[in-house]
Amino acid sequence: MDHQENLTAYVAAFVAELVKTGVKDVVISPGSRSTPMAMVMAEHPDLRIHIHIDERSAAFFALGIAKSLRKPVAILCTSGTAAANYYPAIIEAHYSRVPLIVLTADRPHELRDVGAPQAIDQIHLFGKHVKWFVEMAPPEKTDEMLRYARSVCARAAAIALRSPSGPVHLNFPFREPLVPNVGKEDLFDLPVRSDGYVSVETGELTLSEEKYEELAGILSQYDKGIIVCGPLDEEFFAENITKLASALKFPILADPLSQLRSGKHSKDYIVDAYDTFLRNSDCKKALKPDIIIRFGAMPVSKALSIFIKENMNIPQFVIDGGAGWRDPAATTSNMIYCNETEFCKSIAKYVSEKNHNQFLDKWLEINKLTKTKLSKINDIEELSEGKLFYQLADLIPDGATLFVGNSMPIRDLDTFFHVNDKSIRIMANRGANGIDGIISTAIGAAAVSQPMYLIVGDLTFFHDLNGLLAAKLYDINIKILLVNNNGGGIFSFLPQASQPKYFELLFGTPIDLNFEYAVRMYNGKFDKITSWEQFNSSFLRNMDDSGLSVMEISTDRDRNLIEHRELWNYVSREISNKINGVS
Repeated sequence: MDHQENLTAYVAAFVAELVKTGVKDVVISPGSRSTPMAMVMAEHPDLRIHIHIDERSAAFFALGIAKSLRKPVAILCTSGTAAANYYPAIIEAHYSRVPLIVLTADRPHELRDVGAPQAIDQIHLFGKHVKWFVEMAPPEKTDEMLRYARSVCARAAAIALRSPSGPVHLNFPFREPLVPNVGKEDLFDLPVRSDGYVSVETGELTLSEEKYEELAGILSQYDKGIIVCGPLDEEFFAENITKLASALKFPILADPLSQLRSGKHSKDYIVDAYDTFLRNSDCKKALKPDIIIRFGAMPVSKALSIFIKENMNIPQFVIDGGAGWRDPAATTSNMIYCNETEFCKSIAKYVSEKNHNQFLDKWLEINKLTKTKLSKINDIEELSEGKLFYQLADLIPDGATLFVGNSMPIRDLDTFFHVNDKSIRIMANRGANGIDGIISTAIGAAAVSQPMYLIVGDLTFFHDLNGLLAAKLYDINIKILLVNNNGGGIFSFLPQASQPKYFELLFGTPIDLNFEYAVRMYNGKFDKITSWEQFNSSFLRNMDDSGLSVMEISTDRDRNLIEHRELWNYVSREISNKINGVS
């Protein structure tokens, strides 16, 4: 049996099985050693092939698709540093629990560690940041090896998706010649178990009915409880967590990535201005809880995280369907491994619903007062980062996806983006909280989810400029709001700002770039915003345009710092006056 026949049969069996597992999207970066897999994948009629030249950007692009679809996406690259460039996105996928199937081509064993070109050690290249690693056997056409290729594929897809979802890594050693015979009529025929070689069924983590009833009895004993929902993107969670809150009469402190601030579900118990009022010591005393129930990853808000830590002596329940350990301050008293939606649904059945709760009323009253006072941001005439985020809920169309960059944008979203009845899905890369790959991830999500709006700062935009290529190549519709304060705006809010001697050099890092030329290079439309009137007209005009469009909003870092602090101080004074009965 010749080499090409072995290669073709083995790779085709793997690809056919990949499709049977439900994978629809593959992101391929061009390379020689990955030729067999790339050509066979391109031949399969049921795979959507996305070509992305830069492996670093490609992996983030795939991450965005997987985030949006909540399904595994495969990425393929050649050997050497191409695979190493996947690492940042794989780290993000690991910590944000996004399923990726990482396929790397490699030199065969005899060409490793002998000075062969483009050969690095790819064994366990991504360490503990992948859920599973397999060094694949060299291609053969024997029945045993075809079964092996198919079963490994099915297992990889199942492990990637199994909660907590995450990346898996399969390393393929390919010998030359590398060109498969994709002209075979029966290329993807599976003579054995044509519907898939092995079906892997995975259940959700759950508890017994007795345990649900027991926990419901415990939770019902508390009157001063709060529910904290961090980043969590699960279908049907919103309607079930709000029903549980209604039964317990507990407020829900909803992180912007909890998917609770937007949607058709009840907002009666949603608290969305805590990042502002939990900076106030009078407020924290008045709102001191006797129990905390937490869902999802750690919230964006530092003020909320401090509040949780300050109340470490009360019971704190963390519900995690991925059986992780999301407890950086070691405050948790009860770690409950159970699917979040199932937990809410089951606990609500056994809770004796309360009629009224003054503690809840106090939270809702302070939240309402805070939002009323925060609306003062809308009076600012200059271009303002806070005002931009305050207006987002009104501007963004129903059914859109909003992707938000890290550093200041996600924090301003937390402060100024409040509850609304639109169906706006909010996404961000909060696994490792980095600024790398944000554009690529958002464009990947935009490839399968429309319409898409991305908000990033200038350093984040610069960091991933090459991610714009995918928007050009595939005419992907994405609207980017580029907040340009000429540097790292978040550092102005950190202790480093008190050291002016080296602040601009080491932290402020102004780059003084004219981004219009870069946007035009990728066939994008560019608007330099100089006023709110121009912003509103540009925003409305771009809603109807297709492809890439960038609106650059220039702001001043120093003024932004003063603006935020003055607003927080003003709101804090008003809250203290309210709590202390000062008219």
